[in-house]
Amino acid sequence: MGKTAIAIRHVGFENLGAFAPAIRAAGYDIVYHDVGMDDRERLETLDPDLLVVLGGPIGAHDEHNYPFLTDYIRFLASRLERDRPTMGICLGAQLIARAAGSRVYPGSVKEIGFSPITLTDAGQKSCLAVFQESPTTLHWHGDTFDLPRGAQLLASSQFYENQAFSLGANIIAFQFHPEATSVGFEQWLIGHTAELSQEGISIPRLRADAEMFGESLDKKAGIICRSWLNQLRV
Repeated sequence: MGKTAIAIRHVGFENLGAFAPAIRAAGYDIVYHDVGMDDRERLETLDPDLLVVLGGPIGAHDEHNYPFLTDYIRFLASRLERDRPTMGICLGAQLIARAAGSRVYPGSVKEIGFSPITLTDAGQKSCLAVFQESPTTLHWHGDTFDLPRGAQLLASSQFYENQAFSLGANIIAFQFHPEATSVGFEQWLIGHTAELSQEGISIPRLRADAEMFGESLDKKAGIICRSWLNQLRV
């Protein structure tokens, strides 16, 4: 029987992207769980070999408007307690932070676009080591979080200290978007058009940057994902 990877997806265009080939190559069957459509209670009865919580435009602290967040945080807390392989990206990273007992809250600025991260000493020895020579990646968030107790900080950026962390070998969280692929990036520009307009961010500039950095970031994504999957302790 093969291994299963469930990806919790909040909006259709924020998917596994450039991580998907590496996950499939590692022997996982990928199943998407679409929030708001698929049965949340059934998800809680499953115990996938790998869980990836993807990004989305809502706040990880907004249970008032999105009550389902409470259930997903509880589900994540159970996986963390059992040290089951789990990855979070952007909103997913924030939900992991909350499940680990940390605070998630609005940041001082919206960090949207292609800009560098800085690796910590631990980050240089992690799956993110591929960013040492060329540190530019895609950021798309306005919220931030406190580093969970016991977590190892892997990366920071100009505006936010907590950009990536790990909790042991089996839990990892990225505030930025290493999975975003050059193919399909136009859907991000369409899906987030209201936010981009509100923030006065140039869509043509984002598109041009995606064309400039996209191919190299796709390759880095494969390296990052393979490296992390290879070091899992299961």
